[in-house]
Amino acid sequence: MIIRILIIAILFSFNISVNEVFAGQLIPDEEVNITVYERINPAIVAIDAELDDGVSAGTGCIVSSDGMILTGSHVIEGGTSIEVTMFDGQIYKAQVISKMGKNKDLALLKINPKKPLQTIKFGDSEKIKVGQKVLAIGNPFGFAGTLTQGIISRIDKDKGRIQTDAAINPGCSGGPLLNSSGEVIGINQSIYNPDNNISNIGIGFAIPINDAKAFIQLAKVSKK
Repeated sequence: MIIRILIIAILFSFNISVNEVFAGQLIPDEEVNITVYERINPAIVAIDAELDDGVSAGTGCIVSSDGMILTGSHVIEGGTSIEVTMFDGQIYKAQVISKMGKNKDLALLKINPKKPLQTIKFGDSEKIKVGQKVLAIGNPFGFAGTLTQGIISRIDKDKGRIQTDAAINPGCSGGPLLNSSGEVIGINQSIYNPDNNISNIGIGFAIPINDAKAFIQLAKVSKK
């Protein structure tokens, strides 16, 4: 098992599809889950935004080695001070670089790290399919670096949302929805339930990563 995990990790590092190499073979879910988590978690952060009436907590994805972080705009909306906690416990103050309206719910933050950071790997949300396995990493209720798994339950192209049954609870907003190759295919946004988002009942939503890639590119152009 250890040898297979090492092989999968090497394939990820060279951006080679695991399914192509192990075609026709069944790779245990736990091996894929472990490798994806260990590869991606260092690029995931916890975000705490101080509000006038409390703290808004969420998750973020490092998208550039110099400290640009993608998250949900509702996570930092109204924040007077924003702190980013890295997977190793380091804490940085963050500035808002750009954000979109509530419907798109995306924001870019910037920190000034002491060294180059590990970044997420972008996927292609046009290639996703209902029934496809997905993983989510977030900080539900303050439990940092939590991994959950599920499938894509529905693709709502009209509203620009990916529906999933992977557990997405308060604190997970802005975190990654990943495919089995460790690529981010969506940015987790919200859950739907009848108890005012107190618990997860298996209906979560994510913004397609292609929308996020366009947002990031626009923000970079605007800065020039």
